[in-house]
Amino acid sequence: MTDGNGALGDGAPAINAMVQYTKDFSFENPNAPRSLGPQEKAPNIAIQVNVNARQVAESDFEVDILLEGSAGADQDLLFKFELDYAGLFRLINIRPDDMHPIVMIECPRLLFPFARQIIADAVRGGGFPPLYIDPIDFAALYRKRLDEVAAASAAPTPAA
Repeated sequence: MTDGNGALGDGAPAINAMVQYTKDFSFENPNAPRSLGPQEKAPNIAIQVNVNARQVAESDFEVDILLEGSAGADQDLLFKFELDYAGLFRLINIRPDDMHPIVMIECPRLLFPFARQIIADAVRGGGFPPLYIDPIDFAALYRKRLDEVAAASAAPTPAA
């Protein structure tokens, strides 16, 4: 049973998405209309993903997914995009040790389908077939980032 704020009254852990929003979005089709004609080969598609979070209240976190991508390269660039999509999440009855992984894995996982649809619609609106980004393994990204931080802290410091 939930109270009036959507919180579970029995002490069970909960993640509440309070609001989701586009912070920044850009889509470029720099070589139109030439880029809209038939293509001889499939374009090279590159996508980068970054996740950031900040605590805005005792149990509230703003989580951002930054998706940057392009199709084609140089003079053959078909399109490029940058989307900063965010959500405000309230975490209730979450153990302190579990807070960081939940914020950096589960919250982006909840945001991703909406960000994916925004990009697909923009690419289609730019005159191309919609680009449906493959699902992202946010747990693997999280582990990779932890490994990078561990390796950086274990690296010897150069002598002055």
